[in-house]
Amino acid sequence: MSGAAPSAGGVPTSMPVSELAPDARQALRREILRLADSKRVLGIHFSDWLLGAPSIEAGIAASAMAQDEWGHARLLYAMLKDFDEDPLSIEHDRGREEYASISALDDPLDDWADWVATVVVVDGALTTSLEGLAEGCYETARGRIPKMLAEEGFHWDLGCAWLGRLARGSDEARSRVREEVTRLIPIAARFVAPGDETARCLEGAGLALPQADRADRYRGRMAEALSSLFDEGELDSCFGKAVTAGWDSGRGRAEGAPTEDAVARARGDLNRDLFVE
Repeated sequence: MSGAAPSAGGVPTSMPVSELAPDARQALRREILRLADSKRVLGIHFSDWLLGAPSIEAGIAASAMAQDEWGHARLLYAMLKDFDEDPLSIEHDRGREEYASISALDDPLDDWADWVATVVVVDGALTTSLEGLAEGCYETARGRIPKMLAEEGFHWDLGCAWLGRLARGSDEARSRVREEVTRLIPIAARFVAPGDETARCLEGAGLALPQADRADRYRGRMAEALSSLFDEGELDSCFGKAVTAGWDSGRGRAEGAPTEDAVARARGDLNRDLFVE
């Protein structure tokens, strides 16, 4: 750990990958990959709503957010150069079973209520996880993630505005967005603080905020956003629900995978012969 400036708590404030122990290095690679894959697949789902949104303006916003997510994914994949890996191969050559994206994104978004809930709950979880990585000692993350977080502020504001609109709307609209939020929160909360060996290794090496801190931050973020839909007891119930699928510790997500269509689009299969980098 030579060359890294120590913080008050004894954890280095900045550290290159080359100075990490092998287990910490592997844990960091897994964290980067599950965030990058989640951003990539989220961008695919956002892009589907360019024409299906309730208004032209909302469709344009969904398209802009898709571009942001793809940009974030590219920045995250590029961090894998620190591990002597080829980001292009990781982006374009893996099968669906290798994707580490959050399981909440395995299927397309059913309707606008699902879109809104995904922006608030799932993208909110990714933002919390990015913050946790940016506040650790991995120097590349500390330099690149703040730009992503600045762009995520727009996503958060838009998602919360639409959530409030649906909460004040018809009984059907309110019921649908409550249903989706209730379904997504347990999955997203587990993604933020998975409790597996990878997360414990990241925390122990000072590469990410402690899981308890990330969980508290995410819980506070949801309490603020969802106050028009849930009282405190109802929100506690949402967070208390168990994720029923088994946990794949190698990918840091529940068992399963995104659809083949989503992964083919993420890889750029349709235009592979025209690919230019």
